[in-house]
Amino acid sequence: MGIIFNEKSREFHLFNNNISYIIKILKNNQLGQLYFGRKIHQKENYDYLFEYAYRPMSAYMYEGEYEFSLEHIKQEYPSYGTTDFKYPAYEIIQNNGSRITNFEYIEHKIYGGKPKLKGLPATYTESDAEADTLEIKLYDKEIDVELVLNYTIFNNESAIARSCRFTNKGKESLELTNAMSMCLDLPDCNYEMIQLSGAWAREREVRHRKLEQGIQAINSTRGNSGHNHNPFIALKRPNADEFQGEALGFSLIYSGNFLAQIEVDTHDVSRVLMGINPFGFTWNLGENEEFQTPEAVIVYSDKGVNGVSQTYHKLYRTRLARGQWRDKVRPILINNWEATYFDFTEDILLEIARTAKDDGIELFVLDDGWFGARSGETSGLGDWYANTDRLPNGISGLSRKIEELGMKFGLWFELEMVNKDSELYRNHPDWIIKTPNRSSSHGRNQYVLDFSRNEVVDYIFEMVDKNLSESSISYIKWDMNRCITECYSAALPSYKQGEVFHRYILGVYDLYERLINKHPYILFESCASGGGRFDPGMLYYAPQCWTSDDSDAIERIKIQYGTSYVYPISSMGAHVSITPNHQLFRNASLETRGNVAYFGAFGYELDLTKLTKEEHEIIKKQVKFVKEYRELIQKGTFFRLQSPFESNISAWMVVSEDEKEAIVAYFKVLNDVNCPFRRMKLYGLNENLLYSVKEISSSSKESRNSDININSDKFNSYYGSELMNLGLITTDPSAGQVLDDGETCTDYWSKIYVIRAKEK
Repeated sequence: MGIIFNEKSREFHLFNNNISYIIKILKNNQLGQLYFGRKIHQKENYDYLFEYAYRPMSAYMYEGEYEFSLEHIKQEYPSYGTTDFKYPAYEIIQNNGSRITNFEYIEHKIYGGKPKLKGLPATYTESDAEADTLEIKLYDKEIDVELVLNYTIFNNESAIARSCRFTNKGKESLELTNAMSMCLDLPDCNYEMIQLSGAWAREREVRHRKLEQGIQAINSTRGNSGHNHNPFIALKRPNADEFQGEALGFSLIYSGNFLAQIEVDTHDVSRVLMGINPFGFTWNLGENEEFQTPEAVIVYSDKGVNGVSQTYHKLYRTRLARGQWRDKVRPILINNWEATYFDFTEDILLEIARTAKDDGIELFVLDDGWFGARSGETSGLGDWYANTDRLPNGISGLSRKIEELGMKFGLWFELEMVNKDSELYRNHPDWIIKTPNRSSSHGRNQYVLDFSRNEVVDYIFEMVDKNLSESSISYIKWDMNRCITECYSAALPSYKQGEVFHRYILGVYDLYERLINKHPYILFESCASGGGRFDPGMLYYAPQCWTSDDSDAIERIKIQYGTSYVYPISSMGAHVSITPNHQLFRNASLETRGNVAYFGAFGYELDLTKLTKEEHEIIKKQVKFVKEYRELIQKGTFFRLQSPFESNISAWMVVSEDEKEAIVAYFKVLNDVNCPFRRMKLYGLNENLLYSVKEISSSSKESRNSDININSDKFNSYYGSELMNLGLITTDPSAGQVLDDGETCTDYWSKIYVIRAKEK
């Protein structure tokens, strides 16, 4: 396994037990792409993969020759204008106005391990034996610029991480107007593209479309990755599904404006580009200055789309997320937001916390409204000191009272924003992002602080650090509730205004890094009006993210299902909220709300003091269930079984690494009558093991009487081969007439199956 360079054929072969990636140095000293896919045997020459022919109306690089046209050669990191007419991977404007470049191969390095990216989140290794890295150095002598293409192949994962670095070795400044993190030219277009799109409260809905000649793309121009499109796309063969067939994944480890684009030419070659969105982007590259692109991770699977997802899950959970909380099970929390909103006192919070402690909950989180003059959304943001009218003992006093109850304490911040009605804005009105002599748009009555300025980031760091140092805080929910408009920084000259979007994100990353280094014990959860910045860049700093502001259990089935295409279950903040739900006004049972929320970083978001005794008994059993199985849920292998986007019934399951334990979740949105008998094939089990299957229903008589009993009489044993080939019987009571003493089935019905291997 590793990376081999064939000097005679001038080819690089990156490979492990699962995949191969082959690059060729072309005769013009640029790089060609020969292959990415399932592992093939190493040999001395793959020239047969390099195809060319005379095509009329094309342009050719060498006089007297009608074969070498970059328009028809698959390339590794292409430019525009020297016989290639497709969208390029990069563009540099020079002082004479030219955009033409010629980066030629100079040298390369192959070594074990993986380098860090300066100022940017990225995957990592804990030893040099985990991965191998190839750095290919290219050089354009006319403009004196060096370009390094970086590839890391992980030994045990079907994944390659890619990024690029431009360095200006000359004395003249240059304008970088496009710098993609990766390009991949594929030899055909026989794929369906999968994207995760939506809007606030319905994030990451799964969308499919067949590749066609022309351009298919998703992007963000909002300053953050956004609710609308996630920085991830996948390609699958038409005959591939969740469990079989070829699929490719492309994921960008970045939290700002992005572009994911596939251009299919009229000869059916598909060019995949991913990186910072070139729209509105320029970067001034002065003498001896460099620009590092974010990292993109590409994945190959011959076991369907689930195979792509499982590779991302493991890689991002163990080699993107970092710190003390990476491998720890997450605490069960209660957040006061939907319980009180802004209407609370210290006494009210302590009453909720005491009730939560009695139910077995481990962490109390104080949300918005604790600081400055904050009594609604129009004031207080930026003034990160306690409102002593509400909290007479401050955050320090409240946090210690919570800890005296035997719970941990967490706190909400929205560090990137400011209200005009705040001391921060009154003292520094020039610290917001706004364009001179233009009106400034607001979002939620707030404005975006200019995190491209070091002094702004320094100021916020000092205020937050003071709170953390003086109080007992174990968890931070870092929110961000609006996008960037009127993008301009008063601190930058005119020729650097195209850098503001990227510099802003670098400032966010810098603040995260400084807080984590100073307070490594804190569990960070990122948030952006829910899922507006749920991206791999955030996972590097915060191992979990508030998945959506929509806490309705039924809508969350779709949201969490779509999110699982690339993000691990451990990263999804998932809470049980009140009914009727505050977003959809839907009435789902407390059991079903729990059954959905189990598959994430579990918690509650409701006023526990207003629940009945019976409801508290259900919560206590839910808390007990999570404590017993959260290690499995957080670290197991996740399988999507049935899509909520395609059926009234949906399902997923998680399996332990040793295949001895699994949990299946089964959801039916609307009830049906006299319905078919049903069964569902499971995955990931050991076909030779005998398993016990125990059911937890959301609407049996027992559960209506607050008795969730995983040791119920509904107990059966099956071999793994039966469960995977015949399927698990999921027939519910609506398949026949329900008897007076029998289990019933309703709308928003669900069931959990706990599966354990029996001892021999």
